[in-house]
Amino acid sequence: MFTLRKIFPMKPRNMIAFGHDVIMAALSFGISMVLRFGDVESVLESHTLIPGTIIFTATATIVFLSLRMYRGIWRYASMNELFNLSKAVTVLMLIFAVEMFILFRLEGIPRSVPIINWFVLLAMLGGPRFLYRTLKDRRYDWHLDLNANPKIPVLLVGAGDEAEVFIRSAQRAENFSYRPVGIVSETEGRVGRFIHNVEVLGTVNDIVQVVSMLKDEDKPQRLVLSKDTIQGASVRDLLKTAQSLGLTIGRMPRVDDLQSGDANEVRLRPIAIEDLLGRPQQPLDRDAMVALVKDRRVLVTGAGGSIGSELVRQVAEIGPTELVMVENSEFALYLIDQEISKAHPNMTRHAVIADVRDRARVDQIFARYKPELVFHAAALKHVPLVEDNPCEGIRTNATGSRNVADACEAAGVNAMVMISTDKAVNPTNIMGATKRIAETYVQALDLKRGAAEGTRFVTVRFGNVLGSTGSVVPLFTKQLEAGGPLTVTHPDMTRYFMTIHEAVELILQASALGVNNHATDGKLFVLDMGESVKIVELARQMIRLAGLEPDVDIEIQYTGPRPGEKLFEEIFHGAEPPVPTDAPGVLLASPRTQDVDSVRATLDKLDQAARDEDLEQLMDGITTLVPEYAPPAKTN
Repeated sequence: MFTLRKIFPMKPRNMIAFGHDVIMAALSFGISMVLRFGDVESVLESHTLIPGTIIFTATATIVFLSLRMYRGIWRYASMNELFNLSKAVTVLMLIFAVEMFILFRLEGIPRSVPIINWFVLLAMLGGPRFLYRTLKDRRYDWHLDLNANPKIPVLLVGAGDEAEVFIRSAQRAENFSYRPVGIVSETEGRVGRFIHNVEVLGTVNDIVQVVSMLKDEDKPQRLVLSKDTIQGASVRDLLKTAQSLGLTIGRMPRVDDLQSGDANEVRLRPIAIEDLLGRPQQPLDRDAMVALVKDRRVLVTGAGGSIGSELVRQVAEIGPTELVMVENSEFALYLIDQEISKAHPNMTRHAVIADVRDRARVDQIFARYKPELVFHAAALKHVPLVEDNPCEGIRTNATGSRNVADACEAAGVNAMVMISTDKAVNPTNIMGATKRIAETYVQALDLKRGAAEGTRFVTVRFGNVLGSTGSVVPLFTKQLEAGGPLTVTHPDMTRYFMTIHEAVELILQASALGVNNHATDGKLFVLDMGESVKIVELARQMIRLAGLEPDVDIEIQYTGPRPGEKLFEEIFHGAEPPVPTDAPGVLLASPRTQDVDSVRATLDKLDQAARDEDLEQLMDGITTLVPEYAPPAKTN
């Protein structure tokens, strides 16, 4: 059964545009003839007017449909649209000229008519499109409506494509909340130029002067960062400048937010702490990461934790054959399982409740699901809590890691990736010492394997991640919501930070490097954490992000170091000289190693001491495996 939609496969609005163009084509031929002869009566008497109009209109219909001109939207008519119109009109004129030559030998139609018609038809097709866009954009009355619909004046930071999109959206949407009053550029090159009638008034270093020279009605209330590439130190400086001027600061909405849905609803994104501490994105070998995970059975322990859940997300994006999520917390497992089920409904996944300390349960899981790649992220990580519960720390971080590693060997897993921490370097706390023990054991297994077939053990070590469970950022956020004070243990305390997303990307990158490279046997991959950050400065930045002033609106209190805490963390031990790898952001260390059998014997004693809560035997076992362990002196 034939329908109009089958003959003209386009939406009703596009059919209207098509009808408009055909009518314009029919009219343009007669108008061109009149322009050529300069006499309407002579044209009407011409024997070529009616057949020429019919042939021209029929040819235009075929050309317009063949070139698929009706996929665009008139409201967004642009130079690309004008180019497409020019191409269609040119093709039409060439075909029509051939037709007229074959049918009439161009008698009665001067050779200049097709040329005149080219300009006439292009104007008749393009003019209504750009007039429609102008009316829809409401550019004619944008400034006149300010009193009827007040907008928030903003100063844009960055004079690039993103700023152009923001300004265009502000001019197009009647109820858009923001009114760009100027732009500051990162370089001098664009100062004095305009983007849609909004001037680039200076550079980012001139913000104070730019604001002071603007009229009172144009004084900005906010700085809007229009580029995602503005990160780290630049954002910190802009935040201080904004605070000194009494301005708030935000990021431009993503382009997807501006170009989909109702632009009237667009809201600026707040500056996140990640923006203040951000670092340039490291180039990643995506192909190697895909080769590591794609079409494999992957198991993640600690799948509901901060690192484990992000590992699950990124692994799921690559596309494993099966994904096994092992987690001790029922609620955490439920949350990540629900998230993955919605994001990847067709992927085979298994949500498994298990404790890595239960060796029989771990062996059972590996025998059932037969994973090919294992990421071991399960651990107790909160330093003061593990310090108060050392036996639990040993059983989870040391014994649990051994259970997973042994299960990998027994099940013939291709590779196990163990997630470690900078606190394992010269540890002063139980948490760091237990993670160093876990490192030592999997290193010993990796060296024992050598060049033979068997499970490859890869260890990846890194520092703190922003926003992880138990980290300082969520604590500061809660304290800010309560009105302060923000508690910092010591004014000189520093830590290394990176985002969870970046950390997991680099984990996958390091894993891909290590799995098939025997030159890295027994070595540690260490993520380059950049510069360390003072915790007190982090607190001040978070207070500023809330629009408040440190030590004035919100107090910062020093509480003293907690049990097991160091003033600064180290990424490498003195005996572990770092070596660059082929992947930027990933370094290689050669730590001291021990014989796997002696490590196993000591681990057996440690596990028994932890079960018996024999702290003396526990400390003896720890210092045997981690001789550099130096717990802080007890104070009465």
